[in-house]
Amino acid sequence: MRFTPQFLEELRARLPVSEIVGRRVKLKKAGREWKGLSPFQQEKSPSFTVNDQKGFYHDFSSGKHGDIISFLMETEGVGFTEAVERLASMAGMALPAVTPDAARHEQRRKTLYDVMELAAKFFADTLASRNGAKARGYLADRAISPATQLQFRIGYAPGERFALKEYLGAQGIPTEDMVEAGLLNGGDDIPVPYDKFRDRVMFPITDVRNRVIAFGGRALEKDVPAKYMNSPETPLFHKGDNLYNLAAARQATHNGAPLIVVEGYVDVIAMVTTGFAASVAPLGTALTENQLALLWKMADEPILCFDGDKAGQKAAWRAADLALPHLKPGKSLRFALLPEGQDPDDLARSGGRAAIEEVISAARGLADIIWSREIEGGTYATPERRAALEARIGELSNGIRDEVVRRYYRQDLAERLRNTFAPEGGRGGYARGNFGGGKFGGGRAGESGRRFAPRSFTPGPAGRFAGGGRGLGSSASQTINRGPYQAVSPQLANSPIMRGQRSAMSRREALILQSLINHPWLLHDHLEEVAALELAHPEANKLRAGIIAAFAGDHHHSPDVEEQAEKMRADLEARGFSQVLQRVGNAITTQAVWGVQLGAAREDVLSTWQQLVALHQKTHALLREKKDAELALGEEPSEAHLAWLKDVSARLESLDGTEALIEGFGELSGRFRQNGA
Repeated sequence: MRFTPQFLEELRARLPVSEIVGRRVKLKKAGREWKGLSPFQQEKSPSFTVNDQKGFYHDFSSGKHGDIISFLMETEGVGFTEAVERLASMAGMALPAVTPDAARHEQRRKTLYDVMELAAKFFADTLASRNGAKARGYLADRAISPATQLQFRIGYAPGERFALKEYLGAQGIPTEDMVEAGLLNGGDDIPVPYDKFRDRVMFPITDVRNRVIAFGGRALEKDVPAKYMNSPETPLFHKGDNLYNLAAARQATHNGAPLIVVEGYVDVIAMVTTGFAASVAPLGTALTENQLALLWKMADEPILCFDGDKAGQKAAWRAADLALPHLKPGKSLRFALLPEGQDPDDLARSGGRAAIEEVISAARGLADIIWSREIEGGTYATPERRAALEARIGELSNGIRDEVVRRYYRQDLAERLRNTFAPEGGRGGYARGNFGGGKFGGGRAGESGRRFAPRSFTPGPAGRFAGGGRGLGSSASQTINRGPYQAVSPQLANSPIMRGQRSAMSRREALILQSLINHPWLLHDHLEEVAALELAHPEANKLRAGIIAAFAGDHHHSPDVEEQAEKMRADLEARGFSQVLQRVGNAITTQAVWGVQLGAAREDVLSTWQQLVALHQKTHALLREKKDAELALGEEPSEAHLAWLKDVSARLESLDGTEALIEGFGELSGRFRQNGA
């Protein structure tokens, strides 16, 4: 058969039913399930339920019941094969080859899963036995409790050369299977295969369905050549395509937890036990493109948390270079660097959750990291050196494949150059939107050379992204007054370079937030809806949290709507949101959306709110569909995939600005509702 049961099970495991159904149906959380209106027939009260744990939907109004495949067939009118192919594209799964031995190959993989499960049980049992005392001591020193050991199925591989081989052999497992699963060292030059992992604490690596596919082993002796050793590439395991703790993290991100990437197994365990359930790690290599794609399937802006040393800084830069070409609207990375000399495990043990949260909350955007790297330690005393910096930044921006993201990066980096090199009393040659006549547009190139005096400008070290306490500001005060190369703002430390400037908030997100600020009474009936909204901009997420926290106070329940709004704004300003409130206001470029403003009639506010939320949710659904279409086109260039991408892009474009179509009939609009209108 074309699609084996194992392939279909994997497909269902990778895609939650709520994610697929949520593209067409507005779902609300209801206990362990989701509820919404039937997509199959008209109804006023929701009777359509989705259960991710059980993997099905059920429509009580029509009696229809099924999984993600049947849902696509029912709602899209496609056949079984097309439904599976489209879902496989969304899940990033390669379609199985149509060959006579495909089923035999799948059966072989199933056999190897059984072998790996037996090995995991052997290692766990050995850890709990008398032979595991040394390993238990190591885990106790790392503050990994027995309960955590059970949660992550940690084990111990004894030091004998044939311990695992003899155990599996007694279970009837052929030696060839053990070698193929990566458990034994074997080959033409090894006449008697022997255990690959010996005297090591063992960390099982699982796939998205939580099946053991490989192991990572940590040596207990200091003189061992490799402190950490991973399983080799096998039919089950490709280290660049997997992440440690992937299955649990996917569920946690689905439940709203932030996705955090750390460097090792123990770091993941420390993060999870401290309360960050959606923590993952690469498997002994630098982050790969496939792992990046896995991260972006789970979260729009994963946070990469690296050790606070030079190696951690370089790892962050490598990840930034890897991600840059693949950025999409709303898809990026954030970076947090720990205090020097500490990893997440150290920090979690010394400072607990609060210390980790402090580092994570200070995470910086990708553009910040790129800029910091390019100017670190450089001197820009001459026009040629400044031109070289501009050229390097231009090349980096040009490498971004998405046209919209590329344009915003050009604008952002142009602003940073302008703020860094503009002389006192003038803007220099850096006109808005270009790099002074370089690759980003035609400025007045000669003018810049006349205005800049030949003195040095040395940016401070940019090696501490977050938590280290030593960023650009540590040396900015020493360099800011050297000659005319000053930031336009009073101090370099207050410039966008130091603030971690981000691209502007979208107008629709600003309108949603402004609605809640000016009309807090909306939260009485829409609190769950507000909390569940996907907001792309970090400041929008923070302000949303502030609005909800402010609303929790009793004084926002006044019957006077204007008094509610005044108290809401005062609360938010007291919580430190003054600048964010101003930026939200600046993001709204039209006054035609009457229902957002103070003084709008209640019915206008409700109509506007409903349209804003519906458009916002539809936009996010279309952005996800666009990503799927782009992936499909990249994997298989065809007219059908190209047409799909064009169709999604056209639908996205048609949504832009449509919230302004509500003209309003309330007091502020200057119009009044007529009877029968």
